Amino acid sequence: MKATGFYRIASVLLVLFTVGHTVGFLQSDPAWGVDALLASMRSIHFNDQGFNRTYWDFFVGLGLIVTVLYLFAAVFAWQLSRLKAETLAQMRGTAWAFAVCFAAITVLSWRFFFMAPLVLSILITVCLVAAAWRLPKSD
Repeated sequence: MKATGFYRIASVLLVLFTVGHTVGFLQSDPAWGVDALLASMRSIHFNDQGFNRTYWDFFVGLGLIVTVLYLFAAVFAWQLSRLKAETLAQMRGTAWAFAVCFAAITVLSWRFFFMAPLVLSILITVCLVAAAWRLPKSD
């Protein structure tokens, strides 16, 4: 398979990752016993740099920032899949940086999260590494 095919697969997987993250990061199960923690995160207010915020605001804000970045990664992978071979050849450094970034996300998913993000991270990393590996050499 050509690099462009791997980038398209990675893009679709990234969209799934984005949706899963967006839906999942705000979910909680009462069986987890986190109701008091969540209530505390929502109720403790503090002023910082002229803004009144809670820890819940930080949690939601950072989660949504991750969503935006995953969506950008999906669009970026799709755009890479549409480039001509000559252009892709000039982007080898960027392609490898993208792959290494997702390898790091895979390690973080293994260390801090659970099976769904770990499996998706592994699949995305494999696709991005395969795509970077198959890029044509630049002259």
